[in-house]
Amino acid sequence: MSTGKNTKGYETPNHPYQGERIAEESDLLSRYGLKNKEEFWRAQSELRNMRREARRLLGEAQGDVEAAQDAGAEFVTRLRRIGILGDNDDISTVLSLDVTDLLERRLQTVVYRQGFASSTQQARQFIVHGHITVSGARVTRPSVKVDVDDEGAIAFDETSPLADDLHPERAESQE
Repeated sequence: MSTGKNTKGYETPNHPYQGERIAEESDLLSRYGLKNKEEFWRAQSELRNMRREARRLLGEAQGDVEAAQDAGAEFVTRLRRIGILGDNDDISTVLSLDVTDLLERRLQTVVYRQGFASSTQQARQFIVHGHITVSGARVTRPSVKVDVDDEGAIAFDETSPLADDLHPERAESQE
């Protein structure tokens, strides 16, 4: 038995069978083209950690949003950079975020929303197979959070057959 830090990046639900939760998870899995529930649980854990940090900062500032915003300036800046918070949102907005806010910022979802692929599953395949670049660098992980500044820099890799406008998979997605 190894002793060490728990390296699992997510927590599973407390109860194994809850029909309503399972149905909701399955809906989000298909809507965002996730491979398995582990990816969903990872996003939930990431959101939980963000909320925990926001609560900690607000607690230390004794509810003073301005003071908490200053104390957690790096935290808020990071959330704004990846598009989870808007420019006018403050740190208390983090507490009202939903898991879909995180899933919307995944490369897979952004590629689909920008029309590079005809489905989220196809977007995932394009990314994993190395057809998509962000700022000129090939990215093969669909779960990467896309910075707001990099959204316009997403393109097909020039060496990819999909870079050709006449490629059959491109023609479907350009309708």
